This record gives sequence, structure tokens and C-alpha cells, in this order.
Amino acid sequence: MPYIRVIVACSNLITGGLLTRLLKTRPGFKVVVSVSDKRNFLSSLKNTKADVMLVSADLLGGTDGGFAQMREISLQYPDLPWVVLLDRSDTQLVLDAFRAGASGVFSCADSNTRLLVKCLRRVAEGQIWADTPHLKSLLAAWRNHSLPARPSRGEPLSLLTAREESVVRLVAQGMSNREIADHLHLSEHTVKNALFRIFEKLGFSNRVELVLYAIAKLNQPAFPEPTLAS
Repeated sequence: MPYIRVIVACSNLITGGLLTRLLKTRPGFKVVVSVSDKRNFLSSLKNTKADVMLVSADLLGGTDGGFAQMREISLQYPDLPWVVLLDRSDTQLVLDAFRAGASGVFSCADSNTRLLVKCLRRVAEGQIWADTPHLKSLLAAWRNHSLPARPSRGEPLSLLTAREESVVRLVAQGMSNREIADHLHLSEHTVKNALFRIFEKLGFSNRVELVLYAIAKLNQPAFPEPTLAS
């Protein structure tokens, strides 16, 4: 993509303005909309083409309602990934955000603007972003069955074709759809279709669950470094 189009949705006007100005100074980024309330945010989704959203946790009641409306938005706009902006590092908020379909979480209390730019770029490329403590919490939740999963119909990996299993392994290595396509000598469209079938077969709704599953089933020790905040 020539540049990454970003929707900034932050309930705090000062923070939203600072984030917008920051991204406007970064090469390869374009803020297409900056909003501070729910109504304008929902309107921008209908009328604006974007590659990634940066949404504060409290804009749609995430700090109180578990991101219920963001879950609906994720289903309505499945090709528009989003990053949750947290005021503090909170394990439950992180779990709720990823359950609702977020592709990344970013804590202002623990990180810096350079990492935020990197986070948005990675998520726009189709990857997942969270820091190491959050990832450990997610993996623990997955193993304890507090993240949704379809009841097993035998060994789930046996449901996949050889190509689909290869895609799962590459996703677990932190590759974007484009990188997977190059690695397997496929089109990016074919990879997207393969991921859709994989989600359907395994009963997952997003890439986070797939990566956590791959770590557990393929004995991968952790998310690969390119996908993580460092």
C-alpha cells in the first residue's frame, strides 16, 4: 500500500489531537478521520476507506462493557483491523479487546510513540501486536478455556489440508498474509481464502485465537519477535 490510512477514534480530545499530529508527521501514514465520540466514529466507518483503526478503550464502553459494540463492528467490517489504546496496562481489558476481535493493544502507560507507529504498521500488514506480559496472559487464558473455542471434533489439526496447516504454521511465525503468499508461492487472495476456511474449520473468529492455538498445538515457545512490542 502506498500509505497506511488510519482512523483515530479517541474520547480524549487532547490525546486524539496529539496522536493525529504524530501520525501526520510519519512517512507512510495518513490520518483519514479523527473523531472523539461514538456517533462520528460509526459514521466514519461507513463513509471512509481505511486500513487500520486506533480506538481508545472507553470510546465505546470497553472499560465497562467488554467491547460488545466493537465485536459487532469487527463482524461488520472484517477487513478493517483495529488497535485498542489503553490508558493503563490491564490484563482483563486486553483479554476483552482480543475476544472482541482486536488485532492489537497498545498501552500508553508502558510504551512510546515509536512503538505505536510500529504497532499500527504491523496490524495494517495483517499481524498481531501485544507486549510480552499481555501475550502470556492471553496464552494462559486460552489454555484455561476462557477464550472461545469450538468443541473438539477429534484432533483439530487433522481437519486441515497440508496447505492449510502450512498457513497456520506461518501465521504462528508472525508472517503477514503477503509474506505467507510469497513464501508459499500463492496469491494473497488465496491465502485470505485459506485463512477463512481455517477459521471456519477450527471455530475461531480471529487471528489471535489461531496464533494462540498454534503455540499450544505446535509447541512454539512464544510469538515471534517481529510481531511483538520490544
